[in-house]
Amino acid sequence: MNLSEMRGRLRKDLHDEDSASQRWTDGELDRHIQRAVRDLSLSAPLEAKTTLSTTAGSRDLSIAGLTDLAAIEAVEYPTGDYPPTYVPYSVWLSTLTMLIDAAPAGVENVNVHYTKLHTLDATSSTLPSRFEDVVATGGAAYAALEWASFATNRVNVGGQDVWRDYLTWGQERLAEFERALARHSRRNAVRVRRLYRPATTPVDQSTVTGP
Repeated sequence: MNLSEMRGRLRKDLHDEDSASQRWTDGELDRHIQRAVRDLSLSAPLEAKTTLSTTAGSRDLSIAGLTDLAAIEAVEYPTGDYPPTYVPYSVWLSTLTMLIDAAPAGVENVNVHYTKLHTLDATSSTLPSRFEDVVATGGAAYAALEWASFATNRVNVGGQDVWRDYLTWGQERLAEFERALARHSRRNAVRVRRLYRPATTPVDQSTVTGP
């Protein structure tokens, strides 16, 4: 599904298919769709992997080229080992620093596992089909709430309570959207995420450190 198809789906859900009297422009619906895509990306981002190259004598790697980056998940160095070797790291702005004893002596490969924002544009989409309904629900909710806010205290051909109907409908869809985000969130997934030994000992209320 591309952006145009998603927009058409929203118009059907919003009963806004009459091209002669549409409440929302294409640009307005696109903005609401992209907001829903971003919200979904923060809960269930796209998983990706790239290979970067080290510089002799440096533990730093530039991640400036990782577009739509959400989070770094793991850093594999050196590559080619089985099982893979993952190292601790830190990230500051566009620099990833491997927290290793010895800096690389030359140019070596480093596999970076990360998550990124989903994209939905005029020609393509990274959204799995199971998430299309979620984005449609979120986009329609944002559109309805925006129109309800705009139409408050204005004269509407559908009656003075039209804005209230859109407000109620939008709030119901937004609650449904938020439930779906929580259901699909990576935080709720049962999976092994610890691929390396952390640089510091995790602190919790049951852990006593120090003398």
